[in-house]
Amino acid sequence: MIEVRDLSKKYKDKLALQHVDLDIRPGELIGLFGENGAGKTTLIKSILGLIRYQGTVTLDGKPIDRGNIARLSFATGEHSFFPDIDAEAHADFYAEHFGTFNRRRFDGLMDFFELPRHKNIRKFSTGQQNQFEVILALCQGADYIFMDEPFAGNDIFNREDFYKVLLGILEPNETVLLSTHLIEEVSDFIGRAVLIHQGKIVGDVTTEELQERGVGLVDYVKETYNYRADRVSKALSDITGE
Repeated sequence: MIEVRDLSKKYKDKLALQHVDLDIRPGELIGLFGENGAGKTTLIKSILGLIRYQGTVTLDGKPIDRGNIARLSFATGEHSFFPDIDAEAHADFYAEHFGTFNRRRFDGLMDFFELPRHKNIRKFSTGQQNQFEVILALCQGADYIFMDEPFAGNDIFNREDFYKVLLGILEPNETVLLSTHLIEEVSDFIGRAVLIHQGKIVGDVTTEELQERGVGLVDYVKETYNYRADRVSKALSDITGE
């Protein structure tokens, strides 16, 4: 289990994260939600040790370092692949450096996304590059897979089909934390929702708990963020004077 305790991060005079406590347990499929600038990406990068922070992050009670970082993987729109080599060369590299690399999953996902195997990744479209980033994260053999808005540039059909494939390929011990704005799209696939606002965790609930309460995920998010249903009509009235 990943345990985040009293995690804070400050950029100059702005607190990006404020005393965050969060447990990420094996086998969970978690949606991380929040408006732009809420702290989603900062939280993920802090857990991965990509940026400095205050507080503690442990994996099964131990700090995350070179000894256990391979148990975590990351798919990000900033991209972490090698742009001037092709997909097959990436597979060879990952197989050499990660003993847990899942070649069968890699081949299956490459076929699913219909990605070329002998074309430098630099020549992929933006959508294809994001798909390939997700493939690498899922095939590394990590126990905890973090995805930060991984489907930019992909159409809704590709995304929906991928969620179904994801549910079918994950092992019971694999955990996925998916940061996205596409709340409605993922509501039927995640098992837990974590909401962040202005650097603080403001909601943490399982979809089972929401079902028992008879509340949909979108409604829960709106309620937590105090969404005003009249904001559109008010804005139009202010603008048009009608």
